Amino acid sequence: MIVPTKGVAPQRALLAVGAQIVLATERQPVTVTQAWRRLLRWREKNNHRAPLTFWWFALALDLLYAMDLVDIDQDVLIFRARDDAA
Repeated sequence: MIVPTKGVAPQRALLAVGAQIVLATERQPVTVTQAWRRLLRWREKNNHRAPLTFWWFALALDLLYAMDLVDIDQDVLIFRARDDAA
């Protein structure tokens, strides 16, 4: 589920969806609704045809939060850059 398996296509793995969220939002502060819409447009533009439900998107956001890559402040998602040197 987090990584691709026999049952989870690479483009639907939560790590991949999380990366797609970051790419689609360009790390700009956005609401959850804006992030969802941008992700759907990004996936369509990049020919990702595997179906994606909102709850799967929410799980990917949870994973980003657990990895300390996103936070929410006053209903806005704030993306953080990870410092590999730390």
